[in-house]
Amino acid sequence: MRVAIASDHGGFLLKQHVLDSARALGHESVDLGTFGPEPADYPDQAELVGQEVLSGRAERGILLCGSGVGAVFAVNKLPGIRAGLCHDTYSAHQGVEHDDMNVLVLGGLVVGPALAHELVKAYLGARFAGAERHQRRLDKVSALEARYGRPGRQEE
Repeated sequence: MRVAIASDHGGFLLKQHVLDSARALGHESVDLGTFGPEPADYPDQAELVGQEVLSGRAERGILLCGSGVGAVFAVNKLPGIRAGLCHDTYSAHQGVEHDDMNVLVLGGLVVGPALAHELVKAYLGARFAGAERHQRRLDKVSALEARYGRPGRQEE
């Protein structure tokens, strides 16, 4: 699976561990930056990951910022992105199995390398169950996106 991975400066140190974990699990991990510890704005990195997933160039995304909170807000502004901030393995796999989560968000200052590896493993190893009840709920989420749009989204 091709996985787009990016971080701001708060997730930069953990990002290399995440890239290595995805590769060790047999996935192609694509580093979208940031490429140093200098301040970087999480919305920019969130957009890069979201675009890769929405375009189909990546099947899944992983995004890191200091706490994960800002990044999950930002990436979920892209219609069609279903991102979850996960700090436990149950949420990392259940988010995919029940909610078809396509972006995993981690707090680089919250999660250590060993836990990050387990979260990446749970997330990338999970598949959407496709049960009728799960699809019905996803359809309702899509309807909310259509009904309310995405405030703040710039048209190109």
